[in-house]
Order: sequence, then structure tokens, then C-alpha cells
Amino acid sequence: MTVSNNVREMGVRGKRAGRALGLLSASVRNAALFAIADALEQAGSMLYDANALDVQEAKSAGVAPALVDRSILTPRRLDSMVAGCRDTAALADPLGQSFDGRTMPNGLRLTKKRVPLGVLAVIFESRPNVTIDISVLAIKTGNAVIMRGGKESLRTNEVLIDLVRGACRSVGVPDDAVQLIRSTDRSLVPELLAMDEVIDLVIPRGGPGLQALVKQYATMPVVYGGIGVCHLFVDASADVAKCIPLINNAKTQAPSVCNALDTVLVHREAVASLLPPMVADLVASGVTVYCDEQSMAALGEGGPRDGVLPADEDSYGREFLSLALSVKVADSLDQAVEHIERYGTHHSDGILTNDYANAMTFCDRVDSAAVYVNASTRFTDGGQFGLGAEVAISTQRMHARGPLGLQELTTYKWVAHGDYTVRE
Repeated sequence: MTVSNNVREMGVRGKRAGRALGLLSASVRNAALFAIADALEQAGSMLYDANALDVQEAKSAGVAPALVDRSILTPRRLDSMVAGCRDTAALADPLGQSFDGRTMPNGLRLTKKRVPLGVLAVIFESRPNVTIDISVLAIKTGNAVIMRGGKESLRTNEVLIDLVRGACRSVGVPDDAVQLIRSTDRSLVPELLAMDEVIDLVIPRGGPGLQALVKQYATMPVVYGGIGVCHLFVDASADVAKCIPLINNAKTQAPSVCNALDTVLVHREAVASLLPPMVADLVASGVTVYCDEQSMAALGEGGPRDGVLPADEDSYGREFLSLALSVKVADSLDQAVEHIERYGTHHSDGILTNDYANAMTFCDRVDSAAVYVNASTRFTDGGQFGLGAEVAISTQRMHARGPLGLQELTTYKWVAHGDYTVRE
């Protein structure tokens, strides 16, 4: 059997397993999540050894440092994965919920009932926790899933998927509900994207190259996410002393992820008080700051210079995924909104302000999946939003936006009850 036929067979098995999974009780699906958590806790050296080989090979191959950092599995990250499994199990079951009920004049009783989406195909980058997040959310929502991870984490993902499938079998959940494409052959991706007879939704988590590939080949619905060029606009009324640690957090707390801050827009009236201490604070944290002419001038002769570089056009609209960000002075809120519309990716953008009217205007006019007032962009995350975890951060408008959690991985069907009712 060819590799090509293997991938198609995975889709057939996944569709069959998904139907069975969606009919299982919430207690059985939750039992699988608890079993996955237990398996992760007991994985030991087998998992860490596989990850160490992946990381070593990625470094030797010259993989970007941001991707290598995402690939590293630490005890703290593993503990977080375990907690995520159990936290998701504790959430309310999304399946079977009835809503929007109504009774028609003819007596027909209509409701919407939540059901699984079907079979998901998720193409994602190198973070091991994503493999578990996707598996757990798919099982909880009754969806089968076929995953294709980055080659820089192949060994790690193979161990993780084997643990997940074993945990599923141990509690009576079909193991083909969670599958991993174990080949790094890139030609398999276009084939996967042509399998609309068995794949119901594709979720690409990656950069512009992957998204362009999916747009070219996908024959089924797609939810795009993962590219986050995130902005914070510091309004003239903002509390400078509170802005500085918030901006530092948004940039440095986890610089290689999609909700990390990329550009600070500063109202011209806040430039003198904010920029010198903000830039000094960022540089002290190891951040390279790209400043436009006005912000560079505001630093003055005695301002910080190490770690400060002049910005150019490429400094904006750039997802740095590292300890770097750009700064630009805006003459007004309108100009800041225009900049975000031009350079942003509709992911996570915010305003720092003490002016309620400006805050509401910003929220109304900025068309992003998550819009913040006086908060770090780093909160755009399924766990932080109380969703347990997320499969991706959607930046589009159809079906779902922001973190894709349990509810976003379901659809609904109309259920009609009559009394042998006929249409007149």
C-alpha cells in the first residue's frame, strides 16, 4: 500500500471512529482525558529522550530559534499539559445541548442541538502541548482528528500520539479518533486537503507559506489562525507607570508565540513621558526595539541606544516571534487604528487609556478577534479565556473567532417535534 493510500485510509478510519466517538457518553469521553493525563505523568524518560533528539536535530538543521524554543519539552510544560487534560475534562459537556427553542403556530417544536463537526485535519507547528491540546479538545467534543505536526517535533509527537491512543483504548474510546501523519513528505499535505469526502474542517496553524498552501489546495472549509501581528496603542491619557510593565509582559513573557506584542503605537502627547523609560525597560529585558524617527528623537542624546535600531517599512506588519518589537508615534487614535488596519492580522490588538470614550471607540473600530482595553495581548489563549485549551486562534470571521475551544468545535442540527404534523 502506498503512503498516499495510507493517508486516505486514515481519513476513512477517522470518519468511522468519529461517528462512534460522538455517540459515547460524556463520562467515557472524560475518562479518556483523565487517562491521557495519567499516561503523560508516567511517560518518563521515553518522552524526554524523544524530545531531546528532536531539539538536537532541529538545532543542527538551522531551525529558527523561535521554533526550537517552542519544541522544547520541560517538566513545567509537561505539568501544564497534564493540568490542561484534567481541566478540560471538568468543563461542561458541549454535546447534546439544546438551545434556541421555539414553538411554531402550527405546533411544531424546534430546537438546535449541538453536535460534533466531524473529522478535523490540523496542520501545526512544533509545540508539543499543541498535540495534546488538539487531542483532548477533539475527544471532548466528539470529533475525530488527523494531525500533521512539524518535522522538528516528529519523534515527540509520535510518543505523544501513542500515549493518547493507548489511553483511549483503555477506556473504550476508538483510538482512530486521534491519528498522526508520521511521514514528513510534504506532498501528503495537498492530498490531505483534497479529501473533502472524509475531512470536514481543516485548521492550519502556521505562517503565510502554510496558509497559502491551504488556500490553494483545500476542498473543504478552513479556519485560518496562528499569524498574530499584535499591537498596543498608548493613548495620551494612559497611566505611563502602569503601561511599562504591561508592555514588557506582552513582549517578554512568551515572545515566540502568536499573541506576543509586536508593535507599540504611542500617541504623540505621551511620547516624552513614556518612550525613554519604556525603551530602557525593554532593552534591559533583552528586547531589540525598532524606533521610527519621532520615537528615536524622543530618546534624546542621553536616551538608551544599545538594543535600539531605526525602524523601516519591514519593521511594521512583522510577527517577530522573538525578543524584538517596533515602535511608532501616532498623531491620533484615528491614525493608530488606521495603522492597525493596514499592518495587523486581526489577531489581538489593544489600547492603554484612561479615557472611556477612546476605549469604546477603539473597541468599535478595531476589527480583531480579540480587542483589549488596559490588558496584555498575551491573554488570547483558550486556557486564559476559561475554555480549557484551544485548537487554534481564529483570525477570520466565519464560524468562530479567537480561541477555538469546545463550543467552537461543535455545530448544530435542527430537531423538530410534531404531532404527526403536515405542512398546509
